[in-house]
Amino acid sequence: MIALSLAEIAEIVGGQSHDIPDPATLVTGPVVIDSRQVEAGSLFAAFTGEHVDGHDYAERAVEAGAVAVLAARPVGVPSIVVEDVQSALGALARAVVGRLGTEVVALTGSAGKTSTKDLIAQLLQRHAPTVWTPGSLNNEIGLPLTALRATVETRHLVLEMGARGIGHIRYLTGLTPPRIGLVLNVGTAHIGEFGGREQIAQAKGELVEVLPEDGVAVLNADDPLVRAMASRTKARVVLFGEAGEADVRAENVRLMPGGQPAFRLRTPSGCSDVTLRLYGEHHVSNALAAAAVAHELGMSVDEIATALSEAGTLSRWRMEVTERPDGVTIVNDAYNANPESMRAALRALVAMGTAAQAAGGRTWAVLGPMAELGDESLAEHDAVGRLTVRLNVSKLVAVGGREASWLQLGAYNEGSWGEESVHVSDAQAAVDLLRRELRPGDVVLVKASRSAGLERIAQALLENPAASSEGQVAGR
Repeated sequence: MIALSLAEIAEIVGGQSHDIPDPATLVTGPVVIDSRQVEAGSLFAAFTGEHVDGHDYAERAVEAGAVAVLAARPVGVPSIVVEDVQSALGALARAVVGRLGTEVVALTGSAGKTSTKDLIAQLLQRHAPTVWTPGSLNNEIGLPLTALRATVETRHLVLEMGARGIGHIRYLTGLTPPRIGLVLNVGTAHIGEFGGREQIAQAKGELVEVLPEDGVAVLNADDPLVRAMASRTKARVVLFGEAGEADVRAENVRLMPGGQPAFRLRTPSGCSDVTLRLYGEHHVSNALAAAAVAHELGMSVDEIATALSEAGTLSRWRMEVTERPDGVTIVNDAYNANPESMRAALRALVAMGTAAQAAGGRTWAVLGPMAELGDESLAEHDAVGRLTVRLNVSKLVAVGGREASWLQLGAYNEGSWGEESVHVSDAQAAVDLLRRELRPGDVVLVKASRSAGLERIAQALLENPAASSEGQVAGR
């Protein structure tokens, strides 16, 4: 963060100083909410969570080097006390970004946000100093923490914005007003909370509504609900996709033998060939979105194509592909799941498994529940189960309770009988099964909503694939 005195911060957030010997003391380190991440010169923001109260760690944070604590009550160490820590953190971010004048790029969508954000970051950092959202810290706390990492050298600030209801994105854009706004798609993620895709589109479109007249709305030409957002913005509209009228589009899309997509990138300034290191055709749309943003910020088509072809995965548990010494490939995509990302991951699995199946290997879909689907949950889980059969996935392992049984039932009703699909109760049971059954050449996809914790399955299979399964998953 840019250096600010404690007196300046107190004024910005409307707080009262407590136990501060010198109000001119500068905050020169990062703003953090975890006392273990404190560095010399930090500001520690004390949040009260469901299980942990950050105020209890105030003294430890100061001992570790924090110059003060942003708190909701006096804590016996140098602190700025405010009525609401979250609002104060947002106000501080808004002030810092305003002073910096950094180019803010914001993106949202139902699926692919984090992968696309990581691609944009890898492109733009070649062009100029760039700060971006780590992982999926895209909410009212994560976004200001990311913004506060910007310094006077930062040229681009790339911010992922999530939403669980109408008004959430409008609030986030108020903290860090973007000039470039990207909307990837409108799907069914969190549909149980929103109530329908039209409501999701309303919420996602808040991003383009706040863009200035000299801004740019980057919209998916292949998604009708996103494309319709062009009427909701006063900014210039740039379309990306495979549609012929897209300004940035992909031509001659194909999958390489290992499952990585390749295509001809066409922009208003020329064409160049791209072969992604990422797995699955769904990443073509993500790459086009990133290319459109980079093109608007001055990168040439050849620079963009080279950067896309060299870009990897920055965030964990998102199509992490690891081949074990015995020839089994584990695809850990267990960070999160919704119907759209499930379908994309299954198609990527099939593409990756084509060569393996020719040599006698099999494809395994180890799937868990998709959360927050509301009344659509049964139908969506059933549909994913059916899709595993239609795509000719060799084995389905449905992990968990009711939703997992719906996955298995969908596969059964589509014609998957015998040992082609199985329902197991938990991660440990899945590990036991896989350790018994996997053989060289198999490709295993592990995917579910974050709350299911299925990354433990992938980790267990990679850490010690041949060991006895007893105690390998529990407690991790």
